Amino acid sequence: MPTANSARRRGLTRRQLLVRSASTAALAGFGALARPYLSRAADRPAIAGIQSGDVASDSAVIWARADRAARMHIECAAVESFASILRTVSADALPERDFTAKLLLDGLPPGQDLFYRVRFEDREGTSGQSRVGHFRTAPADRRPVSFVWSGDVVGQGWGIDPARGGLRSYRTMLDERPDFFIHSGDHIYADCTVPSEQKLPNGEIWRNIVTEEKSVVAQSLDQFRGNYKYNWLDESFRAFHAEVPMFAQWDDHEVADDWSPLGTTDATGYEADGSSRLVARARRAFHEFMPMRLMPERDGRVYRKIPYGPLLDVFIIDMRSYRDSSWNKQGDPDHACILGQSQLAWLKRELVASDAVWKVIAADLPIGLVSLDAVALGDGPPARREHEIADLLSFMKRAGVRNTVWLTADMHYTAAHHYDPNRAVFQEFEPFWEFVSGPLHAGTWSPGELDNTFGPKAMYQKGCSAEQGDNLAPCFGLQFFGRVDIDGKTGVMTVTLKDVDNHDLWSVDIEPRPDARPGQIMAQHI
Repeated sequence: MPTANSARRRGLTRRQLLVRSASTAALAGFGALARPYLSRAADRPAIAGIQSGDVASDSAVIWARADRAARMHIECAAVESFASILRTVSADALPERDFTAKLLLDGLPPGQDLFYRVRFEDREGTSGQSRVGHFRTAPADRRPVSFVWSGDVVGQGWGIDPARGGLRSYRTMLDERPDFFIHSGDHIYADCTVPSEQKLPNGEIWRNIVTEEKSVVAQSLDQFRGNYKYNWLDESFRAFHAEVPMFAQWDDHEVADDWSPLGTTDATGYEADGSSRLVARARRAFHEFMPMRLMPERDGRVYRKIPYGPLLDVFIIDMRSYRDSSWNKQGDPDHACILGQSQLAWLKRELVASDAVWKVIAADLPIGLVSLDAVALGDGPPARREHEIADLLSFMKRAGVRNTVWLTADMHYTAAHHYDPNRAVFQEFEPFWEFVSGPLHAGTWSPGELDNTFGPKAMYQKGCSAEQGDNLAPCFGLQFFGRVDIDGKTGVMTVTLKDVDNHDLWSVDIEPRPDARPGQIMAQHI
């Protein structure tokens, strides 16, 4: 049952990092937007943005982007003064990666606030100004953990309007001081242009910052890259990512609306093996701009496990890259998938082998919301993609995998769904929660329809009303994210649904079951 949010908010143990550079300096990395004659700083390599990601107990990925070919230098320290340097690493930011670079910092102490300093040095040996970021490594003990999640950024033509606070959800999430952020997909809307103006229902005008790459639907690699660079124009976006590590996931709009591996029409053409060039370009740009660990042997794989101490393992899954190529419609052939055989087997193995109290499955789509693009088809026994989910849920019951929670975005409203076999047509599973939250900065939709295949019940939901109409602009306040707090002593997980104005909309405390892990022996036989 929902309760008042009982999570303990930890007091700040450090002062808030200030935004390290003015907006005009940060814009220097974006081509024609810069005016070199305005400042001698333009003669030096400029930093367009910094961020960290995939943080573990002893390591983190650091990402940055320069405005020209340069050498990236990173220093890491336990104090903001950098009086004692823990690690120093370097890498090249080259044109073939659009001047982005990322490196793994390892050998770090667990459970500690750490600071990193980035600077670029060009081929002539000229260094630009440095910028400082922050991350917190995963704990080795049972100390409290907190994080936020959401998705869906700059969708439906709602871009950056500085007069309305820009991408202000990022400022709100920064005020939460989370350990990390799960981005549940749709970092960009490559298939949505950003016009200079959009008319609001009340007659006012929404005025966007515009760029050349966001004025067309992305097809070229540079246009996909331009979608990511557009978000970095926002001050709150830059401040958040310098301060909070991100666990990145993708969905459809990183490529095109509702894309599938074989079913997406690609005007740019196909490779000899039939694969889409559009998807390949989109995937390359995604990996260039995300602070993810490099996995060259896994060929651009997005799904992975991120351990975050004894209380939490995060399983980032990919419900886009391995799905069947057709729409999810009743009456279509029943051999369908949304995870794919290899990913499903991986997820089963990793869930069983997990030592953590809580197993968070970060999904890019919900399970029980009826959608031609997702899993649910409507009331009745499992069909098509639901078979794969039924297989996973029944496996977890048989294997004794407990304390799983599903988090997602995509639907452009916020909701708490409780799944119970006593309400379900398919009943071979343990009860579990699924939480939906988003958009961060896109049009808001009204709540969708749930089916009874797995017995979901909407314990809370909030989106736009029928009177407001779908695709409600961000300035009307219906932009959402979620916060998760895990108590270090009791292991209780508190999930709170929040809005852009930092209102606690709804909250629930979930008690962990003690029989949380079946063990490594079973994992070896899966």
